[in-house]
Amino acid sequence: MKRLSIAGIICALLVAGAVWANRATDALPAEARADLIVVEKGKRTLTLYKSGVVLRSYSVALGRGMTGAKEHERDNRTPEGRYSIDSRNAQSAFHRALHVSYPSAADRARARAAGFEPGGDVMIHGMRNGFGWLGRAHRLFDWTRGCIAVTNDEIDEIWRVVPDGTPIEIKP
Repeated sequence: MKRLSIAGIICALLVAGAVWANRATDALPAEARADLIVVEKGKRTLTLYKSGVVLRSYSVALGRGMTGAKEHERDNRTPEGRYSIDSRNAQSAFHRALHVSYPSAADRARARAAGFEPGGDVMIHGMRNGFGWLGRAHRLFDWTRGCIAVTNDEIDEIWRVVPDGTPIEIKP
């Protein structure tokens, strides 16, 4: 009998977790357009702005590297600084990907002065294809190789409201 009640509790927790991980939020209006993205790594947030007004904030997972700014390729850190969204990839290995213009000229010079390549391919993206079912649970730990990850539903919305050329500021 005790095993049955423990199993029931575990099942209830799993169902509650799945509901939490995949609950829907109200979508931004169709005409919404962001003119600035701010990522605050310490808070694990990505916030979209229009004319200084917050459109929406999202919780994110970041690079699994140690804290601090990206120093070179394969350090698994998320960069810090001012960049822009310079392209998008609908056929990414992750559900949609917005490319961040890292590395800047200063990032390249800093990495090369230390004897490294700066790396690249920093993206804002959804879940690895086939893993969208994880939903919000993916944010329980930092798991990317330096990217900024949101849920698939969230990247669908970000993709829609963030035009190419939008500035992005990534803060510590």
